[in-house]
Amino acid sequence: MRTMIITAMAASVALSGCTNNPYTGQSQASKAAWGAGIGVLTGAALGAATGDNKKDRRERALRGAAIGGVVGGGVGAYMDVQEKKLREKLQGSGVGVVKNADGSINLVMPGNITFPTGKSDIRGDFFETLNSVALVLKEYNKTSITVSGHTDSVGKDDLNMKLSQDRANSVAQYLSSQGVAGSRINAVGMGKSQPIADNNTENGRAQNRRVEITINAPESV
Repeated sequence: MRTMIITAMAASVALSGCTNNPYTGQSQASKAAWGAGIGVLTGAALGAATGDNKKDRRERALRGAAIGGVVGGGVGAYMDVQEKKLREKLQGSGVGVVKNADGSINLVMPGNITFPTGKSDIRGDFFETLNSVALVLKEYNKTSITVSGHTDSVGKDDLNMKLSQDRANSVAQYLSSQGVAGSRINAVGMGKSQPIADNNTENGRAQNRRVEITINAPESV
């Protein structure tokens, strides 16, 4: 019975946050709702593990579910608002804003608007876009950030790896220069190892040449 109640709590919380995605028209649950649902299950598990007897474990599980739902919902709401602000500021910039199942947010920056061909110096007309990103990252400063550079499959692997790392470093350093704490940022070069499109076509290779900024959800807010 306890398991059924807790499962119903988690499902109810998650479903209550369902909305229509304005970009796809599909039904979706907000990060706040999913965070709260996960919090319910996690809190229940922790509560149950600390009880001394069956009755005590049941009561602790229910209390843990309630507390976990509040904490998880807080993190989810924190990421939901941040995502909304990023979409508003980056509209028309060419940067994609992608929601991930784990609650993180990906900013996908195509190489053609970010860097000159074969270079790691940020294009002058892209600084304004990065300034907008930095403003949001500074406002929501509880997240950690991963900047990853990616290339297509053309050229030598070692050169592609170096170029991807140099580009990730350039973006990370610029964000830091705009007031985003360097301790929050990790820059990595992925080379050609994580394509998102077919490297056998020109369009596919263009999509693979990119920098991604992943904004990782905090454990609590």
